[in-house]
Amino acid sequence: MSIQQPVADTLEVTTDIPVAPAAPSLPVAHGGEEGSLEARDITAWFGTNKVLDRVSLAMPAGQVTALIGPSGCGKSTFLRILNRMHELVPGASMAGEVLLDGEDLYEANRRLTDARRQVGMVFQKPNPFPAMSIYDNVVAGLRLTGSKVDRDAKDTLVEECLTKAGLWNETKDRLRQPGGALSGGQQQRLCIARSLAVRPKVLLMDEPCSALDPTSTRRIEQTIRELVEDITIVIVTHNMQQAQRVSEQCAFFLAEQGKPGVIVEHGPTEAMFSEPSDTRTFDYVHGRFG
Repeated sequence: MSIQQPVADTLEVTTDIPVAPAAPSLPVAHGGEEGSLEARDITAWFGTNKVLDRVSLAMPAGQVTALIGPSGCGKSTFLRILNRMHELVPGASMAGEVLLDGEDLYEANRRLTDARRQVGMVFQKPNPFPAMSIYDNVVAGLRLTGSKVDRDAKDTLVEECLTKAGLWNETKDRLRQPGGALSGGQQQRLCIARSLAVRPKVLLMDEPCSALDPTSTRRIEQTIRELVEDITIVIVTHNMQQAQRVSEQCAFFLAEQGKPGVIVEHGPTEAMFSEPSDTRTFDYVHGRFG
């Protein structure tokens, strides 16, 4: 088990949670069942404040797993732990394992850049590099991961990633224009294309549609459904209809008063919404709280 020690931990566990070589010049897309992600006994702190308690979750390869639950229950913290962003927060710490295809992303000899390349992230607010062109935004990650790619390969990669993100037809004639000039929905799809360029096995999305209009939201959801044929996706959403539309698996997080966040239950999305095993899940997905 990988452990990053917290400053202090004075809270008692109150809930048993069911445990559910060098980079090539141009990374090669994965195939088969690669991309399975599993979190085991994840506990997280901000300083001495425990925000997650022994959270375990399997996120199957080639599927969308939706993380749902009220604000403040640890969903986004859990998501950031999955690609080692939690450790960037001053005073933050965690314990547990995150296994990608059976290998712990937190192993001492695991390069941080390698973990981030394999598990990409799309944030709530679109964050393209505004002064960079659309083209340069897409290939920006290659420089960060040390991948050396010739111009022809870059051109092919840009077209491929923008196509997968549903943005090629809208931008192919203005690739040298600033990414910041795109609409909000287009910027979010550009961020998706940028994440895809380094060939991740998993793509994490933290409320990617929360700042978008309904038309842009539908386009992002369509993109998610198309991408999941090639990549594992984990999405945090407060939109219950969205969770039903885009995901195969669902996990309900909850932090009861004065306690850290836990997973109440998880399983196939259809069952979670129609016949959940816990009344709290039923109440939440049907809008009775949260």
